[in-house]
Amino acid sequence: MNLNPATLISRVITLIIALSVHEFSHAFVATRFGDDTPRRAGRLTLNPLKHLDPIGSLMLILVGFGWAKPTPIDPYVIRQHNKAGVMLTSIAGPVSNLLMAVLAAFPLRLGLFQASYQMSGIFPTIGYFLVEFIYTNVALFLFNMIPLAPLDGEKVLEFFLPNSWQGALQAIRQYGPFVLLALVFLGPLIGFDLFGTIIRRPLMAIVNFLIGG
Repeated sequence: MNLNPATLISRVITLIIALSVHEFSHAFVATRFGDDTPRRAGRLTLNPLKHLDPIGSLMLILVGFGWAKPTPIDPYVIRQHNKAGVMLTSIAGPVSNLLMAVLAAFPLRLGLFQASYQMSGIFPTIGYFLVEFIYTNVALFLFNMIPLAPLDGEKVLEFFLPNSWQGALQAIRQYGPFVLLALVFLGPLIGFDLFGTIIRRPLMAIVNFLIGG
């Protein structure tokens, strides 16, 4: 993928902010439910060096698919404080990305800056950066809500599934990462584009709603 300097700068800055806030949100909510695991692991911080995974960060910049270091939690401790605690801890990350996209859209909606979708210069304009920031955060929100382990959406699905389905979910959980990687990298080879089929339409709908396009 040919990234111009303005896009690369925008994505790097967005990556640092989006993934750090995402993982911090997991850690913050977990500690509210009495789990000190994130704090002991040094993850109750906005310091990006504690959250970013080198390979996952590079992948996100280059191909739009990536990851940060998972925030460790103790589900048993969390559930002792709140039966919905693990689900709420999981959904906190994606929701933080959606909220950041909403906040970034305000300057564009108020006319303080003009949305820009293409850049050929070295440094991005504020309007261009905000658009990139919104797109990336909404994409992270949608991607992480896919109900496949190890994504956050799987824990949300687990909470709402009836007890009779829990065994099946447990049985396929271990295969989740392999299914996810197959969908991302092998899917396009057999005509199934995970991002184009599942994510692109809601992504564009949400972004257009936020920006006012």
